[in-house]
Amino acid sequence: MVAAGTNPGIADSSLSSTANRVLVDYKDAIQDYKVTEMPVVNMFAERFTTDTGGDVDITFAKPSMGLEQIEEGATPAFQHTDLRNERVSVKEYGIAVGVTRRMIEDSRFSEMELALNEARRAVQRHITKHFIYAVFGLADTTFGTTAIAAGTNETDIETFATYPYGGFYGASPSSGNRLNEYGGYSLSDLNSLGTHYFASTDASSSESSTGGNLELTDITKAIELMSAKGQNPDTILVSPTHYKTLLELADFTAPFSTGTTSTNTIDTPTTKGGIDYVNDVSNDGVVGQLYGLNVVVNSYVPKTRAGIFDMGVKPVAYVERRGLTVEEANPGFGIMGSYMSMRYGLKVIRPEAGCIVISD
Repeated sequence: MVAAGTNPGIADSSLSSTANRVLVDYKDAIQDYKVTEMPVVNMFAERFTTDTGGDVDITFAKPSMGLEQIEEGATPAFQHTDLRNERVSVKEYGIAVGVTRRMIEDSRFSEMELALNEARRAVQRHITKHFIYAVFGLADTTFGTTAIAAGTNETDIETFATYPYGGFYGASPSSGNRLNEYGGYSLSDLNSLGTHYFASTDASSSESSTGGNLELTDITKAIELMSAKGQNPDTILVSPTHYKTLLELADFTAPFSTGTTSTNTIDTPTTKGGIDYVNDVSNDGVVGQLYGLNVVVNSYVPKTRAGIFDMGVKPVAYVERRGLTVEEANPGFGIMGSYMSMRYGLKVIRPEAGCIVISD
């Protein structure tokens, strides 16, 4: 039945105006939404911007300067910054969001808003997973990441065409590679310490290529490797499976209760395996401490890997060409939609600032 005074052949303009209003409001909200403020980005990344896409080169400083004691009337020696260049692949990632006119006609005007909110959550999941896969050396076709196994050579990891996301120090480095001398360790000393991608050990067996469970000796080995290179490891990032294992250790310390809960973990907290990732997480995203390391859990970390990092030096470059944007789309008759996209690239730029324990 058609209401009096209406023309069944003409669409109600209020329908499109309502959807457009929601889209405009959402565009305004997106302007205040900064991907660089996501926990995973804050935790891992130093931010760079670029005015080009594709393969771009970034420049950053290596640890090279140091203070000296100055005698009265003396002048300290001039020092200069030791720079390094890295190539980063900047790509575009996006999602198209659509709702039908019937959804809007049937008084479900929030459908567009709900769809856009879910799209934004998809962006959060995408960024989180992208960082995890790039940092842990996990293969994924969407990101173009390549798997890094225990014992992968340093010269291979340095090859942009093979490992565009780079990685931490590999096996058998030479003087011409990224390896620097730190503290009292010579190049040969640092080589003898070994790769930053190593197989886990069982308490009853020696290190093997097949790996095993995450052991305390694996964690202390990673701490030694990084400390020898002037780093201060402060964070261990694990899967829910390894977190459950760490909870059973006498050296594990739960965070102090703040009286509040937080969802400021790398990933949206959930309850899995009897572990409450909401109420057991402190306001800074830490679920506990072990050997002075902050323990952080993420569901994208596979149960076959664990990472120990120095987050103070930001081991990853986040190179942004364009932040998250929303544009109106016209998919076709009876559908209203929008495009949400961004352009960025990732690269491990500080190979000394992380270790990956592998138990494949």
